[in-house]
Amino acid sequence: QVQLVESGGGWVQAGGSLRLSCAASGRTFSRYAMGWFRQAPGKEREFVAGISRSGGSTYYADSVKGRFTCSRDNTRNTVYLQMNSLKPEDTAVYYCAASWIGGTNYYRDTDFGSWGQGTQVTVSS
Repeated sequence: QVQLVESGGGWVQAGGSLRLSCAASGRTFSRYAMGWFRQAPGKEREFVAGISRSGGSTYYADSVKGRFTCSRDNTRNTVYLQMNSLKPEDTAVYYCAASWIGGTNYYRDTDFGSWGQGTQVTVSS
C-alpha cells in the first residue's frame, strides 16, 4: 500500500487561503486515484475533492466548488488541495486518501484503501 503524509494545514482568517500537500511513497503513485476528505468535530467524514490517475478529471463537493482546486504532480508523487476563500465551516482535519480500485467512486470513502494521518485546518471568523 502507498504511504501518505499530509502537510500545509494551519490557522487562517476567513477569506484566506491555504495549500495542502500530500506526499506519497513508492513508485506507483500514478496508478492511484486520489481524494481529499475532511472531518469536523462531532461530524462524519465527508468528501471534499478527488482527482483521477492522470489528473485529467477532478471532482468536488458542492460546498467547496469554485473555491478549492485539486491537482497532482505524478513526477513528485504529490497531490495538492488549494483552498481559497476559506470559511469557518471549512474548519476540520483534512485527509488525503488513495484508491487503486478501477472506477473509483470518489464520493465514497470506503473506495479508498490508504489514508494519511490528517492535517488540521482552522478558519477563524
